[in-house]
Amino acid sequence: MRKYLIILLTMMAGFAFAESNIVNQTEVPSSIEGISEKVEPAFQNPQKSRSNIPVTFINQPPLVPHSIRGLQVTKNVNQCLGCHGLDFYKTTGAPRLPQSHFITRDGEVKEGESPRRYFCLQCHVQQTDVDPIVQNKFETIKRTQNK
Repeated sequence: MRKYLIILLTMMAGFAFAESNIVNQTEVPSSIEGISEKVEPAFQNPQKSRSNIPVTFINQPPLVPHSIRGLQVTKNVNQCLGCHGLDFYKTTGAPRLPQSHFITRDGEVKEGESPRRYFCLQCHVQQTDVDPIVQNKFETIKRTQNK
């Protein structure tokens, strides 16, 4: 009887040890909203300031050819307008805001920037050389027209 008790206790201890070493498996989420991005792109040093970057499709917002690190664009401050605003673009040599940035969604032309175009970084992104996370077969409009 003593032998069986020792074997039983050894087996129970073995199972308890094995169960404690199992990696906690995450539950499958019921919706996509609970899922976080698993691929974190590494921070890349932006390309040095350069001239305008050609667009790759019709109506594409121009890409930002300089670093935007530390650039503050909030509801109270928009540092982009310090160079691109109507009062400064001639002095800084930066491209001026286009006329479309002064039209409200109701078609009304404003003297200042339209609120719907105030947060520049929603559309305009910094250009950087990185490998894409997901491969694609996108072709620019010029390549498509030359075929």
